Amino acid sequence: MLNEEGGKMKINVLFVCLGNICRSPMAEAIFRQKVEKEGLSDTIETDSAGIGQWHVGEPPHKGTQELLSKRSVSVEGIKARQVDMTDWAKFAYIIGMDVQNIRDLHALREPSGQVEIRRLMDYVPNPVEKDVPDPYFTGNFDYVYELVEEGCKYLLEDIKKKWNL
Repeated sequence: MLNEEGGKMKINVLFVCLGNICRSPMAEAIFRQKVEKEGLSDTIETDSAGIGQWHVGEPPHKGTQELLSKRSVSVEGIKARQVDMTDWAKFAYIIGMDVQNIRDLHALREPSGQVEIRRLMDYVPNPVEKDVPDPYFTGNFDYVYELVEEGCKYLLEDIKKKWNL
């Protein structure tokens, strides 16, 4: 949600995938780094969650950690959690990695007009993929990184434009 904390506007962004160990923590880490580089950490907060509870409390998948480490993207503080019903009130953006994540989010709770629920690749003009494939099953972390990095770039541009940042 768009929160006012200490008189400052806060735009909260939640990335969601199936288990919260591959794609969504990757997006959280990449987006957080982009936000920091833009000097917007006081305005934009980032988190991630999974549809399922299988990995709650675990760090990101080894493949995600290794790939992000090679690219100097920190996963510090990221632990898997499950989507919570209160997330609809906390976040202005809930970003799913694929169409099934979006269906699952809608099945959990109907969105209000105050939260934007979309796929990450919806922000990319002419995307090569509409869904970010799950590297837990494909093993292709490099390709997923390329998609997530591009999606995060355009999501941040969209947020900056919408909120005049």
